[in-house]
Amino acid sequence: MNPVQLLGLSAGAFTTIAFLPQVVKTWKSRSAKDLSLGMFLFFCAGVAMWLAYGILVNDIPVIAANLLTLLLASTLLFFKLTFKN
Repeated sequence: MNPVQLLGLSAGAFTTIAFLPQVVKTWKSRSAKDLSLGMFLFFCAGVAMWLAYGILVNDIPVIAANLLTLLLASTLLFFKLTFKN
């Protein structure tokens, strides 16, 4: 693996892991009232497009980071739509 790919994987790991505390907090509290529905709808759409881009150009760091970020962000979107406050 070259240094540029390593940088991309590291950056993707950090930005993806950043969502984990929010997912855990929302799951434990069963409250998503402070999460913006609009923000997460647009964010998930954008991440899905980055994932598609990564697949089209066959860029493993972009694919891996955006696949995991989409999973976590979609989980928060699901919580927002599921947890009724």
